[in-house]
Amino acid sequence: MNPSSKPVTVLIVDDSAVVRQTLTSILESDPQIQVVGQAQDPFVAAEKLKTLIPDVITLDVEMPRMDGITFLKKLMSQHPIPVVMCSSLTGEGTETALRALEYGAVEIITKPRMGTKEFLEESRIRICDAVKAAAFTQVRNRPIIRPAKAVNGTGAIQSQSGGIPKISPKLTADAMLPPIDPGSRAMSQTTEKLIIVGASTGGTEALRVFLEALPADAPGVVIVQHMPENFTRAFADRLNTLCQITVKEAADNDSVVRGRALIAPGNKHTMLKRSGARYYVEVRDGPLVSRHRPSVDVLFRSAARYGGKNCVGVIMTGMGDDGARGMLEMKTAGATTIAQDEQSCVVFGMPKEAIKHGGVDLIKP
Repeated sequence: MNPSSKPVTVLIVDDSAVVRQTLTSILESDPQIQVVGQAQDPFVAAEKLKTLIPDVITLDVEMPRMDGITFLKKLMSQHPIPVVMCSSLTGEGTETALRALEYGAVEIITKPRMGTKEFLEESRIRICDAVKAAAFTQVRNRPIIRPAKAVNGTGAIQSQSGGIPKISPKLTADAMLPPIDPGSRAMSQTTEKLIIVGASTGGTEALRVFLEALPADAPGVVIVQHMPENFTRAFADRLNTLCQITVKEAADNDSVVRGRALIAPGNKHTMLKRSGARYYVEVRDGPLVSRHRPSVDVLFRSAARYGGKNCVGVIMTGMGDDGARGMLEMKTAGATTIAQDEQSCVVFGMPKEAIKHGGVDLIKP
């Protein structure tokens, strides 16, 4: 679907009237999104779906009468519609929301909560982008995979002068790392190789397939998967039980070594660094870059600067263009670069933009 042709229509399913009102206000601040219905539980949602077919459903995890996971499984088996799970940041809610991705949900967002004006604007960007990305996905019945307006403390909307702020200008990786000097030479090649990966919508499943296939002595891997904070740790822990390599959420100063994959923590930028023969990651705060934190562009630029031809860069399924410029920088620095092909992508956005920028050597499933 072309977002410029008509708005993305959304049905909000949440037992909290305050959350439904807050999400409606956030989503309808974007002219490309239209909320066409609300439901306080899955039974009401099912009745509405008899006459209303939205482009996207936002679905609460915990609701009375029927929980979100049960409804999601019924929906995917009977009438597949792109679903964005709306979850709290609690440990149990995190695990449940991750299971929802295995059952067919395409994105996870966290429920909007009180914060600074900058925090609320970033939350708005993430929520609106997740819904628009979901509208581009092709969902289908599939087997289960293994395992300003502001918000007050209760989530209620409060009026403030100026309303919800407009989207700020999109920052590039310059906000975290200075541009690479075109005249400088990439770091000399070593025997130690690295795999640097970026993914977004649909990436949780693509990464599972990719990482499960790696042998125990595979080169070190560093990954940015667009995902809210706290979810990346649970995602890494789950992958760690499935893969021959070790998978963990990256922590500042973690070494990048053979047989281990590091996943950038949600809400933190992660960069590759090098000290002598040792590669490690730096995990830092910073602004949204290419509308994301962590940003693929930030990771890829750092890989171009400190890894050069020692790296293989991989860009996977996802909406938008995060990683496109960084992948070109990696290629220019001597890295081999690979994009996921359109047929196997849930959303052929990020790989398409990387190809368009001229930064891709190979296109593979």
